[in-house]
Amino acid sequence: MVSTDEDVHPRGERQSGEGSQAHDSRTCGEDATIDPGATLGYGAGEAFGPTTIGDRATIRHGSVVYGDVAIGDDFTTGHDVLVREETIIGDDVLLGTKTVVDGRTEIGSHVSVQSAVYIPTDTVIGDNVFIGPGAVLTNDPYPIRTDVDLEGPTIEDGASIGANATLLPGVTVGENAFVAAGAVVADDVPPNRLAVGTPAKPHPLPAPLEGPNRLE
Repeated sequence: MVSTDEDVHPRGERQSGEGSQAHDSRTCGEDATIDPGATLGYGAGEAFGPTTIGDRATIRHGSVVYGDVAIGDDFTTGHDVLVREETIIGDDVLLGTKTVVDGRTEIGSHVSVQSAVYIPTDTVIGDNVFIGPGAVLTNDPYPIRTDVDLEGPTIEDGASIGANATLLPGVTVGENAFVAAGAVVADDVPPNRLAVGTPAKPHPLPAPLEGPNRLE
């Protein structure tokens, strides 16, 4: 269904342009910019519940937000972002181009996720978190070979994840911790520590890297 601007913006947000798609049971707040080719509430009213997005959203071409998603104010996507069902996202969150949030995930407020990041189901991300480009979070310790419960990582408030880092299933990155670029995190990272290497080992945080992040 190709929607009119009125269909896409039921509360009078900025004009989206022809070609945006919206599905039933979704609400987008005021003063939003929705590019042509973006899809909001995919499957809502059919397979999934309603989708709500707060004020001042910017959702760029190719991005798809499924039904049964709740997003706060000041949400921004790059191009070709995917947000699957049963995801909760706070205020002032950026999801960079080609990032995938694969559902049943919680993301706090003031979070910056750079381009090409993969976030699997059952992941929890706190407030004031930075995730660098190409980072991969995982939730299945033995893909296909065994039948186990999926468990994504937990990234606590104020933590930073470097570019191309990999977080294995179920690990916790503690408050204000810093994971170096390219690190493979197989064990929990304590708060206020620097995780470096493959597998990553915790070290004291150098003074220039001491948190917390300030993404507000």
